[in-house]
Amino acid sequence: MSPRGVAIPDLRERLFAAAERVVARDGAAALTSRAVTEEADCGKGVLHTHFAGLDEFVAELVLDRFARSAREAEQLDGRVGRGGVADNLRYVVLTLLDSLPPGVVGLAMTRPVAALRTREGFRSGAPAFDAIQHSFTAYLRAEQHLGRLAPGADAATIALALVGTVHHLLMTRPQGGGGEGGSAEARDTTERLLSALLGPHTPPTP
Repeated sequence: MSPRGVAIPDLRERLFAAAERVVARDGAAALTSRAVTEEADCGKGVLHTHFAGLDEFVAELVLDRFARSAREAEQLDGRVGRGGVADNLRYVVLTLLDSLPPGVVGLAMTRPVAALRTREGFRSGAPAFDAIQHSFTAYLRAEQHLGRLAPGADAATIALALVGTVHHLLMTRPQGGGGEGGSAEARDTTERLLSALLGPHTPPTP
């Protein structure tokens, strides 16, 4: 509830977005319940009303952002047979870099209890990098079936390389470096990787 007793719409997402802004601006050490609620312009006790504490909040934030990224990767299913294979992969890779803020990816690591709860969530089936990798693999195999990717291309290995690169870029990208895949360097790395992975395998356009 707001200070005036009116329900706050989409409170969970409002708090999550506020936490992302705090971490991007001030670093993980600045993330406190008070900082989040002040940033979200909510009552001071709102976070603890809806979460057991800051560690649970952080774990839920990380799990939510990974789930959002997994949904972004699922967009590839609707792109099968449309556009260029490299173009479709590039779009989703850069979208993933935006949907998983670097500060959030590493946030749980700064809080052991939150890290434990995050791992428990993944073990219980919450989507993570494996779900994203599955979407890449399924997309590539579908394109292979249509003849837009050569029969000899190893879809699973290409998917693994893409997900591994996304993980690397997320963990090495400066905080606050969001927007259009995070940085020109990230976009260039993605472009070079796709060229290396798909260049020999993608049939030339007639």
